[in-house]
Amino acid sequence: MKPLDPKLLSHAAPARRYVALVTLTGIISAALIIAQCFLISLAISPVIDGTADLSDALPLVGMLALVVLGRMFVTWVQESFGHRAALETIADLRGQVLARAGALGPRWLASKTTSIVTFTTRGLDDLEPYFVKYLPQLLLTATVTPASLIVILLLDWPSAILIVFCLPIIPIFMILIGKMTENTSQKKLAAMASLGDQVLDLIAGLPTLKALGRERGPAKRVDELGKSYTETTMAALRIAFLSGTVLEFLATLSTALVAVEVGFRMVYGYLDLTTGLVIIMLTPEIFKPLREVGSQYHASTDGLAAAEQAISVIETPVPARGDTSSPDLSHSDIVIANLSVEAEGRGVTAPANLSAVIRPGRITALEGPSGAGKSTTVSVLLGLLEPTFGTVTVGGVPLTAIDPDSWWSQITWVPQRPVLVPGTVAENIGGVDDAAAALTGFDEVLATLPNGWETPIGQGGVGLSLGQRQRLALTRALRERRPLLVLDEPTAHLDARSENQIVSAVRAAQANGQTVLIIAHRQTLLDIADEVITVTAMEGAAS
Repeated sequence: MKPLDPKLLSHAAPARRYVALVTLTGIISAALIIAQCFLISLAISPVIDGTADLSDALPLVGMLALVVLGRMFVTWVQESFGHRAALETIADLRGQVLARAGALGPRWLASKTTSIVTFTTRGLDDLEPYFVKYLPQLLLTATVTPASLIVILLLDWPSAILIVFCLPIIPIFMILIGKMTENTSQKKLAAMASLGDQVLDLIAGLPTLKALGRERGPAKRVDELGKSYTETTMAALRIAFLSGTVLEFLATLSTALVAVEVGFRMVYGYLDLTTGLVIIMLTPEIFKPLREVGSQYHASTDGLAAAEQAISVIETPVPARGDTSSPDLSHSDIVIANLSVEAEGRGVTAPANLSAVIRPGRITALEGPSGAGKSTTVSVLLGLLEPTFGTVTVGGVPLTAIDPDSWWSQITWVPQRPVLVPGTVAENIGGVDDAAAALTGFDEVLATLPNGWETPIGQGGVGLSLGQRQRLALTRALRERRPLLVLDEPTAHLDARSENQIVSAVRAAQANGQTVLIIAHRQTLLDIADEVITVTAMEGAAS
């Protein structure tokens, strides 16, 4: 990504506003710096020459104090608004990435989950140094440096020529060091993603590993990844310190050359004291922004690398969506015709050549062995996945032509791991509904909770067992009473008694006029189904 990439500005409105602000403050800073150098020179030169005393310099000193206060205020504005712009930009990019990831569907997301988690959390946080430290100096380079150089050119062209000769040395070294830093940042982000991937997989599979007595097995691999991340981080820091030292040396050396040249000419009377002092004070201000850009660049490369990945996700094309309003699912058949979906990387088509009809007001069960494509079939019906072959029509209208929002507004989906957010039980269900809780057996769960409906739960339902979370989600589904209720193995984490309560809840949903589609493994759910659809897989690609 470029130091000031148009893509970042186009996708983040806070960044555009901040760039405009920093450009304005940069112009003001250039004027204040030049004014400061002239005021100092005009105040002390006559005193040194003996043509004036200290009292004559007091008005200039007062004006100088105002200029210094002005520079302090401008710096405060840049840094305070920089922090705010960074936080707003990070939040904006995260929101856009998550929205686009959701629009791209679960299969795409499953292949990118860890990398998205990495760069939308720790990765994008590194954008803050870019906005607070790097970007202001970059824009000051475009304002203060040329303005100061023009002033020196008007005052003394030999000094300006010497500065112009020394000036390119810093950008050349910046480019070389920047390339090294960029490569190291990419390696650091990749190492962080690998470490995060391994740790997330380990946490997800820890119960199984512990049951098998293998929980200590992955420790060596995680330790290796941790060391790799440490090494790449230290390499980035070494380059950062090296770049800062080299750029500081080059800037100091260039300033010294100009100062020596000006000093000799003042000694031999070819340059007056006032002009010489202005040139000597302005020369460091010409090199300072360039030096700061180089030394701060390493602080921004990690954030820019994450932002580049975020923008690549945001710009990923979303499959075309229809705009036809969905037929009423209370009275419309859902017809599946020769549906086939190729499983990526498995060489399997699951489901394969599936044809079925889901009729309104009935309980329909999808049955078949694991890996046959039952969940994939549901993903296609929900409009979250494009089939490889075949079609799905609703009341004669192709699903691909239907507006997703009008389609989803008629569906309640309860996956095996329902989405629960931090808050009270009532907030997760959408309100208090004792009738729905009684149907699912969730009233028994409420009786065990310390504050009943007002009991707080954590992210993902922390505080409840898997079976309790499932019943909470089913209670929420019954309360919504949408025309189509889709359940993914709702009795998977329940005992026989709780299973019977879920069966009763499914029958109650049908009695309320809902169409119920169940992914079923247990016979109790298959027994209550009006229709059972057998889903099968096929080795190789669909034809």
